Amino acid sequence: MKIISAEFETSAAKPGQYPEAVLPEIAFAGRSNVGKSSLINTLLNRRHLVKTSSTPGKTRLINFFVINNAFYFVDLPGYGYARVSQKERKKWGPMVETYLRSRSTLRAVVLLQDIRRMPGTEEIQLIEFLEHLHLPVLVILTKADKFSKSKQAAQARQIRGHLKLKENETVLFSAKTRQGTDEIHEIIGGLLMEAPTDGQTL
Repeated sequence: MKIISAEFETSAAKPGQYPEAVLPEIAFAGRSNVGKSSLINTLLNRRHLVKTSSTPGKTRLINFFVINNAFYFVDLPGYGYARVSQKERKKWGPMVETYLRSRSTLRAVVLLQDIRRMPGTEEIQLIEFLEHLHLPVLVILTKADKFSKSKQAAQARQIRGHLKLKENETVLFSAKTRQGTDEIHEIIGGLLMEAPTDGQTL
């Protein structure tokens, strides 16, 4: 997957604000501060297209980025950040669920998991929900550079066991070293070529 152009298009809170459903989309989901913005910027070879922040919970709308004028990356609001008000958090669930349920051009969801932590209830429930919707899921283990290679492998095995994933269903990633970038490009390129047909992870 070669990136020629990448531009922010719009932010949305409801279907009427989404771009026209013509181009295929890949959505990115994960906890606040898991590294979503860093992953997207690295994949697109841009430093500041997606704004990163030291304050978790900054992404509060669904953000659409048009890539190569051929497909979208969709940045979903991060979840699990306690400092965001309960009222605000309650808005995010229905907003994201509506997008996932209704978006006909959505090809797959990239779920980010910090390799230093074990998945929580939110990650398990999200994978189950996406399988129910017959949407493929790619799990990215972020911040891999924080561990040695042997520790990466051991932690990845534990996380896969927790999420009931196979070895080829996760990719180790580091924004600092770009570890995993080529592999993720290849997988996403394949996802964009076909519509989801079942609820299996990739």
